[in-house]
Amino acid sequence: MKRYVVDAGVLFLLFIGDERVKPYFDEVARGQAQAYISDINLAEYYYKTCEKLGKEIAELRYHQIRASDIVPVATDEGLTWKAGEKKCKYKGKLSLADCFSLALSELKKATLLITDNELAKVKEVTVKHFPI
Repeated sequence: MKRYVVDAGVLFLLFIGDERVKPYFDEVARGQAQAYISDINLAEYYYKTCEKLGKEIAELRYHQIRASDIVPVATDEGLTWKAGEKKCKYKGKLSLADCFSLALSELKKATLLITDNELAKVKEVTVKHFPI
């Protein structure tokens, strides 16, 4: 079964109806793929939505994601360790949240769905980049 890890930027694209990401989430809805997001990236999505659209919208979308087929993954020792390794390797090029997405994608052997230009350059996992 296909596996995807989504970052905060891809969630923004999903909620604005971007047709480029729709097929991936349709696969998940049909049970043909699994989608994951780290709790760190979900927190990032929440605070960025809150900054841009307000707290009510951020809370609504946060709960919509939690109730969706996207599986939030809590940080544990393995994910934390791997994200730390990625942050050490990429230093100032990737944010800590991006390192959690990358680490989760590696652990789940999943394609990483992203909007970040720097993260698009990584070689450890398969990446699908949706430039904004």
